Amino acid sequence: MENLNLIETFSEFKELKNIDRATMMSVLEDVFRNMLLKKFGSNDNFDIIINTDKGDFEIWRNREVVEDGEVADPNFQISITEAKKIDKDYEVGEEVTDEVKLLDFGRRAIVALRQNLTSRILELEKDNVYLKYKDKIGEIVTGEVYQVWKKEILVLDDEGNELIMPKQEQIPSDYYRKGDNLRAVVTRVEMRNNNPMIVLSRTSPSFLERLFELEVPEIYDGLITIKKIVRVAGDRAKVAVESYDDRIDPVGACVGMKGSRIHGIVRELRNENIDVINFTNNIQLFITRSLSPARINSIKLDEVHKKAEVFLDPAEVSKAIGKGGLNIKLAGLLTGYEIEVYRDVDEEDEDVDITEFVDEIDQWVIDELKAIGCDTAKSVLSLSIEELVKRTDLEEETIKELRGILKAEFE
Repeated sequence: MENLNLIETFSEFKELKNIDRATMMSVLEDVFRNMLLKKFGSNDNFDIIINTDKGDFEIWRNREVVEDGEVADPNFQISITEAKKIDKDYEVGEEVTDEVKLLDFGRRAIVALRQNLTSRILELEKDNVYLKYKDKIGEIVTGEVYQVWKKEILVLDDEGNELIMPKQEQIPSDYYRKGDNLRAVVTRVEMRNNNPMIVLSRTSPSFLERLFELEVPEIYDGLITIKKIVRVAGDRAKVAVESYDDRIDPVGACVGMKGSRIHGIVRELRNENIDVINFTNNIQLFITRSLSPARINSIKLDEVHKKAEVFLDPAEVSKAIGKGGLNIKLAGLLTGYEIEVYRDVDEEDEDVDITEFVDEIDQWVIDELKAIGCDTAKSVLSLSIEELVKRTDLEEETIKELRGILKAEFE
């Protein structure tokens, strides 16, 4: 019965955790030899036979037959009288091999053996999980949401292994409930308190890169190379791509016919805006492309300090900067240059629409000015501070600040 219990323990883990036969036999033998060492002081004269297919095992002890009264070590020697009880044909000097029954060790030793076996198999399983996912760093995995907490989500893979996705690795608009399926990329694998910790991410640029490989065969086959990806998860991303085959349009291949390829990626990323850009070593052209959809008039480069001054028509400034400054921020990260935007004003009397300052002046302040008919920079500057205070709900300090911003435009 105890043999059966032990093998059931082994069989259960072998089936669930996919532990290979050779490793499992090695673990079993090691556990048994430790038990023998504790009971007899040595395990050198024992043979352990394990049959994992049938689910049984045998332990045999080899001892030398000696004369009665000459047994110095009962673990290595047996008296001739005791030997003949096993087989009457034994003679002094011969070797006796007899089976050691597990029940002879006592209940306490058997319980300890089972616990030791279970512990060793669990350790082996943890090591296997760690090594498996260590090789999967940067790859996409699919799992089922098992538990949702405030700071992280617990995900189970198809083998029941636990994976963690922290809040900061989730797209802000992600919403999951228990039982939902999700896709994410493995970003980090480490051992914490002797347990494997596998961290997933949906905000990592590598997640977007793997999605492109899945959707665009030319990238998977190496015909198109992703040079760099920058993104603010859930909002916007810029992807620089290059093809070494002039016959292939890398941007067109990534977007697909009528956006068919990129639509699947956008949906997976909760409608994140993705700009696919043709990579070039011409840094001026690369900066121009990275600031799309804005149209650039000219660029002054400082290659030593990695700075770029970009000049645009006033109507293009807000496009270059983007909502919340996101477009210019990502363009800077993509190109490696600190980008500064300047309005290209040729005529001294040229005016600028007040909405072009939305990146510097709060929208509600612009709305106050437009409500009194001041829809350009010069129309605001033509009024005194006192007049503006009187005609709007703006405080004097706010008016002085915005006048300074508007004046700087024409200096």
